[in-house]
Amino acid sequence: MTERMRVEELKMRSQKLVMTIVFIAVLSSAQVYIRSVAAADNLGALPEEQAAFARRTLEFIEKMDSMHFGRTERLNSGLELETLNLETEFSSYDVKVARGSVIEKTGRVITISRRPAAQFQRQNLWGRFFSLDVHPRSPLVGILHAAFVVQFYPDGTSTIGGTLDVLRGANVEEDLTYLKGVMDDVYEKYGVDSAPHRELICKRDGEETNRWRRRSACVGGSFYGADTMTVTEENFRFMTEAYERFVDAYLTIVEKRKADSYTEEDLAAQDAMRRNWLEDHLFVDPYTSNITPYEAWSLYSLPPSVKF
Repeated sequence: MTERMRVEELKMRSQKLVMTIVFIAVLSSAQVYIRSVAAADNLGALPEEQAAFARRTLEFIEKMDSMHFGRTERLNSGLELETLNLETEFSSYDVKVARGSVIEKTGRVITISRRPAAQFQRQNLWGRFFSLDVHPRSPLVGILHAAFVVQFYPDGTSTIGGTLDVLRGANVEEDLTYLKGVMDDVYEKYGVDSAPHRELICKRDGEETNRWRRRSACVGGSFYGADTMTVTEENFRFMTEAYERFVDAYLTIVEKRKADSYTEEDLAAQDAMRRNWLEDHLFVDPYTSNITPYEAWSLYSLPPSVKF
């Protein structure tokens, strides 16, 4: 074998070695990704401590779902449900909606995220997103938006968060003070500073965003953002107690105001609030405007009617 032939053979071997290494790296990454996707709804993929929190999350969601629709049934003197189960390559959506004479429409969604659909999302091992939107017939009570989310990630980290607030319409100030007081009690009990969470729920990001962003009453709080909490015993208790007490207090207000008289101005304020809720979903909310399928969020979240 000549020197030139030996050089050529060494080059070929080097190229094969590089190609093999690249192939193994790609295959390994693909296997890790596939395992992550497959584990997105697998409690067995979690360490025992996280798996225990995941089970408690499922129990809490079931509890709140039962409580909310039980109260809705009593208020509306009956319960007829619309359901939708929707699967995409990124997530699954379990939607349930009820309509009636007191709570004109209410919807909830349970979302399981299987893989990221946007750059700001992370691949998780296990997660649940639970959200309630309530649209009372009375214009004296604003729309409720109550969201709760728990996620565990492959690197061992976790997040727990959500949103609790009502929109401004023809709200009775006494009722808003009551809701704020309920949340203040929970903030104080767990030593949580309410200021950043209320600032975030009422954040305005610029003139164009201001035009479409939902007009919140700022009595609850947003628990998203850069300082999202991790899943600990204290944080889990805080979020679940805040969620349950806020939703319970809101439904108490719905029952209290169901027979109160109102004016044409109150109805106009309700119309503006409902239109604003739609605008926020179309132009501001990063999930409803870009990720969640329209057929899902329009069913579980939008008001029963929107006037222009």
